[in-house]
Amino acid sequence: MFAEKLFEITKRGSTVRQEIIAGLTTFLAMVYSVIVVPNMLSAAGFPPESVFIATCLVSGLGSILIGLWANAPMAIGCAISLTAFTAFSLVLGQGVSVPVALGAVFFMGIVFTLISATGIRAWILRNLPASIAQGAGIGIGLFLLLIAANGVGIVVGNQAGLPVKLGDFTTFPVLISLAGLAAIIGLERLQIKGGILWVIIAITLIGLAVDPNVKFSGELFKMPTFGEQSLFLELDLMGALQPAILPVVFALVMTAVFDATGTIRAVAGQANLLDKDGQIINGGKALTSDSVSSLFSGLFGTAPAAVYIESAAGTAAGGKTGITAIVVGVLFLLMLFFQPLASLVPSYATAPALMYVGLLMLSNVNKLDFSDFIGAMSGLVCAVFIVLTANIVTGIMLGFATLVIGRIISGEVKKLNIGTVLIAVALLAFYLGGWNI
Repeated sequence: MFAEKLFEITKRGSTVRQEIIAGLTTFLAMVYSVIVVPNMLSAAGFPPESVFIATCLVSGLGSILIGLWANAPMAIGCAISLTAFTAFSLVLGQGVSVPVALGAVFFMGIVFTLISATGIRAWILRNLPASIAQGAGIGIGLFLLLIAANGVGIVVGNQAGLPVKLGDFTTFPVLISLAGLAAIIGLERLQIKGGILWVIIAITLIGLAVDPNVKFSGELFKMPTFGEQSLFLELDLMGALQPAILPVVFALVMTAVFDATGTIRAVAGQANLLDKDGQIINGGKALTSDSVSSLFSGLFGTAPAAVYIESAAGTAAGGKTGITAIVVGVLFLLMLFFQPLASLVPSYATAPALMYVGLLMLSNVNKLDFSDFIGAMSGLVCAVFIVLTANIVTGIMLGFATLVIGRIISGEVKKLNIGTVLIAVALLAFYLGGWNI
């Protein structure tokens, strides 16, 4: 049987039926992304119709790629953390145009693919401090929480004193968002498949009933189109080569290196796809598949891609081969025809999902090794200043600087390696030279 030979179904202890069920499970767990990503990017001026199509294509093609090439039960989609960076730190925060931002995403994909295919990615992981990676995860989680809470008015800008304050707690968007967050947490605790999606649907239906701003056009299906404001092949490559944009590419690559690699390893471990040395089976192909998918992101016009941690829902349901990922990919391609339904969803329906993902990312605090005081503190400096400056690159730079200076002052120079020092110097030079954004 061709499928048996290609995917090693029996050898891995699975069946086609089991793989299909696993694929459906993963899809339900992460389909919310095709609603959340366009909502986030539209706030920064990206046309939502075009972003929806691009996000479905990246998720569909990326998942099929990793399934066929790496035979891995992992699904790829536009990363929520990198979506937040692209929309709120890069475009809105720093005033970079959408085409230049897409150019940066494309170059990130090129660099990410090169370092994945050549083994440099593995070298980086061996030589860079885990505390900074964990701190970045914590900071991005807090950043997502702030973005979502501000988007629906839970926290708002403050004219005096501290930068933020509590918004109008009695408004419908605030109350329904907080209720939705609590509902997601309850459903996830009960391990209800697709809990995030069901909450988004429920809040949207409530909005249709009580909010005059939420209106159903009468369309359920529509032939896929990027729309009049298409971002397909609209990336500005020359603009993205400006010295000021290089730190952005670096930050995107850094975040993806740690976040995506950690996710792939966690999912592979759950699916028993680690060899006797603890390495991921077909790990090189899996790592390269998610980086190549970010090239699709730049070309189609959406946020960078990565393997989704929600893939763990599918492996928990028995997914062990690439068939799981292919099922997910096909379902995302079918989502291309449901664009009218996605555009119906209000921001207060997706805010609970963003807040929940942000809370999950805070679990990185548990990974900080506080027996290594300087390492742990450097990670926390990175996390806190990502939020306080609304800039992931700045947080990473300050984390690296704190780590290197702290090690030198405390007499722990031997704990530093050349990779850490070189990156710290390069980041600091960017900021001292005024090239940062």
